[in-house]
Amino acid sequence: MTQRTHEPGPATTTRAAGGPGAPAPRAAPSPPLAEPRPLGEHRVWPRTFHDRLTAPLPGLGALARFAREGAVRPGPDGLADIPRLPYEPAPLPRVGTRTLAVTWAGHASWIVRIGGLTVLTDPVWSRRILGTPARVTPVGVPWEDLPRVDAVVVSHNHYDHLDAPTLRRLPRDTPVFAPAGLGAWFRRRRFTRVTELDWWEGAELVGTRFDFVPAHHWSKRTLTDTCRSLWGGWVLTAPDGQRLYFAGDTGYGHWFSRIGRRYPGIDLALMPIGAYEPRWWLSDVHCDPEEAVRATLDLGARRMAPMHWGTFILSAEPVLEPLTRVRAAWEKAGREPEELWDMPIGASRVLE
Repeated sequence: MTQRTHEPGPATTTRAAGGPGAPAPRAAPSPPLAEPRPLGEHRVWPRTFHDRLTAPLPGLGALARFAREGAVRPGPDGLADIPRLPYEPAPLPRVGTRTLAVTWAGHASWIVRIGGLTVLTDPVWSRRILGTPARVTPVGVPWEDLPRVDAVVVSHNHYDHLDAPTLRRLPRDTPVFAPAGLGAWFRRRRFTRVTELDWWEGAELVGTRFDFVPAHHWSKRTLTDTCRSLWGGWVLTAPDGQRLYFAGDTGYGHWFSRIGRRYPGIDLALMPIGAYEPRWWLSDVHCDPEEAVRATLDLGARRMAPMHWGTFILSAEPVLEPLTRVRAAWEKAGREPEELWDMPIGASRVLE
């Protein structure tokens, strides 16, 4: 399937004047960001977002192959390192309104402090999610230890990213930022401040901007809703310009360089590095560690924090392999070790 860019006003090339020896053509800057959408706006969306797929969904042939040879769990040797998975819960750091800090609760769930707000990403505090074995590491931050949650961002509707039991713990007036087509799910559960966004759209909450950006993934929650809602990542920008990128769930591809051009100066990229084997089955929708590093370089991000590993066993790679591979890929890319925030579950880092 051919990917439609859905990127407003793509950058064009400016041709330099003059003859031989003139400067080479250069790319014009990306268009300015769209005006913020109104919070809580009710909108009408297409019935399907199949045209946003980067690659076709698996057909009958791929499903038959997976039934013959696919694996969704490592072998005994790959599971032996579960006790060594990094888990170091600690109190949340004190932060000011001009501080960017992140705490990894596990999987794709982060407590992000930015612009004076506390934001949860893809919050999953449940011990078990539908169709998946129980977590192999506890949640890094007890729910009762959370500060007041000012907003929630959701990347897509898969069960390991959109967890109804966790969301029921939140006040129903918590601001929620969701992909296009997913607002009705929240409104049925009586959330009253839901803002749905398309790719490249943004909204503002108390001066902090929330922009929804493309990802190489898909959506499905029931037998009849395949790609009925959108999927993507989020760029959060504080009033003072501090900028964080949350990738959600994604494979590798062309979107990362485009995101980096449109949102320059990303201070920290929260990147998925797990759930990638078997590769022939998962490469279109999940980065492996080397691809996550490459995507971070494409983004132009200053730092990377790995996620989407060490929490739920969703695929066949050994449980510690994502961490060892991402460290090696980071070193091979020539990046400074301190720029890789390879944090244990429960740990926090503060941008100095």
